[in-house]
Amino acid sequence: MRYIPPISEIMTRNIIALNRDDDLETAEMLFKRNKIRHIPVVAGDVIVGMLSYSDLMRISFADAVYEDEDNVDTMVYNMFTIDQVMVKNVVTVPSTATIKDVAQILYDKEFHALPVVDNGCLVGIVTTTDLINYLLKQL
Repeated sequence: MRYIPPISEIMTRNIIALNRDDDLETAEMLFKRNKIRHIPVVAGDVIVGMLSYSDLMRISFADAVYEDEDNVDTMVYNMFTIDQVMVKNVVTVPSTATIKDVAQILYDKEFHALPVVDNGCLVGIVTTTDLINYLLKQL
């Protein structure tokens, strides 16, 4: 039988997260500074939502032309809260889920990121980029 590694072997453990009371300007800064596209929203160690860069861009044309700028149009962001923009019914996986199982969920649900949760606590995040990097190493 072929060994299929658990997602814990490729997930990102150094999680960049937001709190519900953070503002959207902070979210955009984190997306740009860290070159990421998905940020879990947490209350302590518990995930309560997921914010994607696409979600943020849907409500703002502030950076449609100037994506490399650090300044944002705070007027648009002050009209919404993270709670209003984030996805609330988040699909999660345990760190013991296999890479194959996670790939299947990402494919079936058309997601690009999944939070990894053990015993109710956020322990990592896995993205399609993590899966592609894993496949590249295998080939």
